[in-house]
Amino acid sequence: MDLYKQSGVDLEAGYESVERIKKHTQRTFRKGVMGGIGAFGGNFDLSSLGIKEPILVSGTDGVGTKLKLAFEMNQHDTIGVDCVAMCVNDVVVQGAAPLYFLDYLAVGKNYPAQIEQIVKGIADGCVQSNCALIGGETAEMPSMYNDGEYDVAGFCVGVVEKSKLMTGENISEGDVIIGLNSSGVHSNGFSLVRKIITDNNLDLNKIYDTHFTEPLGNVLLTPTTIYVKAILELLETIAVKGMCHITGGGFYENVPRMFTNNKELGASFISTSWQKPTIYNFLQEKGNITEKEIFNVFNMGIGFMIVLTKDNVDKALGILSKFHKAQVIGEITNSGLIEIK
Repeated sequence: MDLYKQSGVDLEAGYESVERIKKHTQRTFRKGVMGGIGAFGGNFDLSSLGIKEPILVSGTDGVGTKLKLAFEMNQHDTIGVDCVAMCVNDVVVQGAAPLYFLDYLAVGKNYPAQIEQIVKGIADGCVQSNCALIGGETAEMPSMYNDGEYDVAGFCVGVVEKSKLMTGENISEGDVIIGLNSSGVHSNGFSLVRKIITDNNLDLNKIYDTHFTEPLGNVLLTPTTIYVKAILELLETIAVKGMCHITGGGFYENVPRMFTNNKELGASFISTSWQKPTIYNFLQEKGNITEKEIFNVFNMGIGFMIVLTKDNVDKALGILSKFHKAQVIGEITNSGLIEIK
């Protein structure tokens, strides 16, 4: 054990980390979870949910270079929310309710308090999405990561009745697009964000008071919004035709994914129909980013979209507005283009 510790791996710190995170995993447990944390695999009883024709929908993702800002700010308690959000928001797009989540955390050195903060964030995200954290892996790799740095990724499985799987095949010209507001940059585009910070010698700990009321680093580390509970409640009463999670690639790449089988469809957005977070004005100004490019990289204040017929709009807004700021932002066209006016 002493030789292993000399090589950079601290088994005792690993044991302490496991003990610290148990209380966080336990608060995520939901119906279907079998056993607890510590076995070689996590178990989930799908039969307990009473689904006749279950379709499993899975997603995996990480947080990207947003992690670099967490290192610089020494703030690690929300990055886990981002990791969960990136997975569960993708799963719910297809109408599936997230069931369970597994995380992979690779660190340069095992600091139990830091690991507890990261896993706390993961557990917070799981609670927000009613998704059980049933397992994971923490790997200490001193030759791969610098002291204090880490990478985190996650994997989520959800379930939906086969008859309710969201495919987007019924989307047609004239359908309305509802947008749910984002909390900010979420977890995409941070390579560009960091370039703007470097090029302009910006200080993450400074309050740029013409734009913000808190330090720039805090604004950028605002965790990704989780839309699961709002969407699942909506699907219980409204006939939704398609959904979209706005991640890397912004509007131009993600919106067409709703109707991949119909290249003739497009979408037209009215960019003044929603309030954009101040961070985008700041980034556009400091980075001299064109309107076209900024919509091609970032979510621009809309983290999730729902497509439905006009006669369902008012009822849908009533449900969604209980959870998030929601508004009509555009409509489906037959142009084959994504147009932002």
